Amino acid sequence: MARDGDINEPTREFPEYPTGESLRARSDVPDDTRPGAPAPSGGPVRGLLWVLGAAALAVVVLLGVQATGLLPEFRNPFAKEQTDRSQPPLLKSIRDLSRYVAAEGNFQVVVDVQKDRRNVPDFLLNERTLFVGAGRIEAYVDFAKIADGAVVVSDDGKSVEIKLPAPQLGETDLDMDKSYVFAEQRGLINRLNDLVGGDPNRQQQVYQLAEDRITAAARDSGLTARAEENTRKMLEGLLRSLGYQKVTVTYTAP
Repeated sequence: MARDGDINEPTREFPEYPTGESLRARSDVPDDTRPGAPAPSGGPVRGLLWVLGAAALAVVVLLGVQATGLLPEFRNPFAKEQTDRSQPPLLKSIRDLSRYVAAEGNFQVVVDVQKDRRNVPDFLLNERTLFVGAGRIEAYVDFAKIADGAVVVSDDGKSVEIKLPAPQLGETDLDMDKSYVFAEQRGLINRLNDLVGGDPNRQQQVYQLAEDRITAAARDSGLTARAEENTRKMLEGLLRSLGYQKVTVTYTAP
């Protein structure tokens, strides 16, 4: 039987078996310093904090550089874009003008047009448009139509007489930036037709009516009379500056 003093001594059968003193020495070593022990749990957390801090610092640096204008502006990847595939303009003709625009009138007209069918309810088939049209029209004198002998100078060179063609009205220029559809009513069948195909030029008739009414209003507004007076004053001032004392301007019948 083994003695008490030999209990903790290595035996021949188990030479590497730890003794009691070595076991006590091992128990005094902290668990986290033992070989093969897992790393402290605070390491990954500190690493994650370092990564987040570095990312935040990078964002701050980029924003600061962008504010200085050294980098191009950040673009929204989902921003709305517009692509222009229009063809280049084609020059069709050039015309020399000899018009003297002596007056211009600006007009506004309200066009109320309705299209419907007899014995058909308006909620089924009806098209009514209330359009406010704004346009301008010019009154001019065409100097290219001055006939031969229209300018007569007196023998003493102190007076001159000029015969001019009557002023004319130009084409009505409808300003689409100032024109707009104030109200529109369309029946159920009209709306269904718009969904299927529709007519992209259905407002063209409304535009034409607005131009016609502006032209008629210009004829009754005295715009041509204002053009006659302005042209007369212009020629009188010009010819008197050339030494003529008496200037007579007349207009032929339109």
